[in-house]
Amino acid sequence: MRKFKLLLLISIFIYGSAVADEGMWLPSLIYKLNINQMQQMGFELDAEDIYSINNSSLKDAVVALDRGSCTAELVSEEGLLLTNHHCGFGEIQSHSSVEHDYLRDGFWAMSKEEELPNPGKTVSFLVRVEDVTDKVLVDISDDMSEEERERKIDENSNQLEREAKGDTHYETYVRSFFNDNQFYLFVMETFKDIRLVGAPPQAMGKFGGDTDNWMWPRHTNDFSMFRVYCGPDGEPAEYSEENIPYHPKHFFPVSIKGIEEGDFAMVMGYPGSTNRYKTSFGVNYTMQVTNPVRIEVREKKLEIINKYMTTSQKARIQYASKYARSSNYYKYSIGQNKGLDDLDVIAKKRMLEDKFSEWVNSTSARKEKYGEALSYIKDSYADDEAYKAQEYVSEALLRGPEIFMFAVRLRPMIDLLEKPEENKERIERVTMAIKESLDSYFKDYDAETDKKVAGALMQLYAKNNPAKFYPNFFAEVQKKYKGDFSKYADKMFAKTIFASKEELTEFMNEPTAKTLQKDMAFQAASDIFKTFRDVSDLASQGNENLLKGRRLFVAGLMEMEKDKTFYPDANSTMRLTYGKVLEYEPRDGVIYKYYTTTDGYLEKEIPGDAEFDVPAKMKEMLLDKDFGRYADDDGKLHACFISNNDITGGNSGSPVINGKGELIGIAFDGNWEAMSGDIAFEPEIQRCISVDIRFVLWVIDKYAGATHLIDEMKIIE
Repeated sequence: MRKFKLLLLISIFIYGSAVADEGMWLPSLIYKLNINQMQQMGFELDAEDIYSINNSSLKDAVVALDRGSCTAELVSEEGLLLTNHHCGFGEIQSHSSVEHDYLRDGFWAMSKEEELPNPGKTVSFLVRVEDVTDKVLVDISDDMSEEERERKIDENSNQLEREAKGDTHYETYVRSFFNDNQFYLFVMETFKDIRLVGAPPQAMGKFGGDTDNWMWPRHTNDFSMFRVYCGPDGEPAEYSEENIPYHPKHFFPVSIKGIEEGDFAMVMGYPGSTNRYKTSFGVNYTMQVTNPVRIEVREKKLEIINKYMTTSQKARIQYASKYARSSNYYKYSIGQNKGLDDLDVIAKKRMLEDKFSEWVNSTSARKEKYGEALSYIKDSYADDEAYKAQEYVSEALLRGPEIFMFAVRLRPMIDLLEKPEENKERIERVTMAIKESLDSYFKDYDAETDKKVAGALMQLYAKNNPAKFYPNFFAEVQKKYKGDFSKYADKMFAKTIFASKEELTEFMNEPTAKTLQKDMAFQAASDIFKTFRDVSDLASQGNENLLKGRRLFVAGLMEMEKDKTFYPDANSTMRLTYGKVLEYEPRDGVIYKYYTTTDGYLEKEIPGDAEFDVPAKMKEMLLDKDFGRYADDDGKLHACFISNNDITGGNSGSPVINGKGELIGIAFDGNWEAMSGDIAFEPEIQRCISVDIRFVLWVIDKYAGATHLIDEMKIIE
């Protein structure tokens, strides 16, 4: 171990002090910024092998799931995709029933005919990227207000998007980088027929549940499988039995050679959002407002949902996906605040800001250009009362109960129903859209549970915000119900059409404005959205200066540190991060090695527990140690490993690639000690947690017997 660390220090001395593990780099710029260092670290390919617009390259095997919620990778010439179990959780849940509980039992299509369609699910391929900064900023001047500047940028961006799209089926968009200092055009190809192929039981794919979430050491088989289908012409098409498997430009060979500490590791994917250039003022707001609101609201919501989920198998299936979505960033927010505090991030940010101010004040030209940057930002956070109300109304009233978001979908009907004959066709379109959504909505909805959530979260909102930010109907609750929101929720759910599929269907058959106007849930939803708009308007009053301050601050930083290679924050566009497979020391006297084995399943097992139960078949196979060619040289089946790659939300499901461009794992998480990473990367402790691809293949092959899927892949032994 000491020998390895000495060699690592020597390599840093020889190759320079750049931190290889930090940074989410645009693949199109690797040839200019990173390729030499990557090759020195063990990458054996060229930049053209990563990103090419003329030839197949690694980028062609990496896709954005659902336009960026997760990432996936192609592993066969028949369009076979690998991603995380939690990235396919919604689809697995939607296909599950008491009779076919794919969450509990897993699912495996033993032929293409058995693969399950998923309306609305998409995968998007990156076609090309273009730096359009000069074109976007043409005619932009320092004399413009931020509003004028934004309007001109939008105008120029829209024009570039239209020109790039032409008459193709591609999707095009311009994205801002470095706080509106640079702009890139992305051309994407999106496929819409994505079918579920396989998934292990939840006890394997989500082993450890919320307890182990964001933690290392980790033992979980976090993967699921889909297949991309296209029209007979090879182009994207809506679901049809006539569609055929998509033949990609590139797919990843899968290496089962094994992983050692110090090995080169690269991750490609679609990270969602980071804020590495956020100032101390913004970090303080995150710690004092955003995270506490999210934690408080979701804790109450999760408590109510969890009680319902324990009542029956049906209840567990209904709310499994909703619970998982809400709990993930509940725990993340707790960990992020702890990490930001433990690592003293605000103090470190202030040191940089002091350095920046000193640099700015050293010349009159800099003072004129950047002198107000930090003041703009600081002043924008001075009065956070409206910001806090905005956070609460979003978390507690819009994302909290489901009934309000569903009810407001009928808001357009009020105006249309005033002239029913004149608006007959539009009314029919709205009615049809709502009717088509009723089965899927009510399949996973329990009105009694939603009523409890509504009552509890409305009460929470009222307690934590001044009356001036209350929705209008809160006055009735205070007067008529003496501030008891649970009693109000009881009445509202008894007097609404939105809590019953039958009543809502009856209304949609003969919709009237009068019914909506009298409906308590509809009126509450309308009041809530009005409050959200009003509070957002108040909160946005300082946005112009905040945006300007952020833009000038980042522009100044890049000018101040001219010799530093800057990377942009994540924004759901394809990025690449490279580093090594490495252990870490989370605290004094503790060292976490870089891998775990399936022995951990047996060590952690709690029979019958929702999080730590081990399926009987898996336990038997682990005890038999029949790992075949998927065993490591130590004779064990390795479960997960860690590397110092820079990832965040959206990277879930990303391929972890070795120096030869082969798949060695699937990224699925970060570690608890570095939850501050979206704001401040800490190279000593930040780690990317991945499932070892050999564990994935063992489950497909040995556990599920889906050998036909293994046969599709190119296995490197």
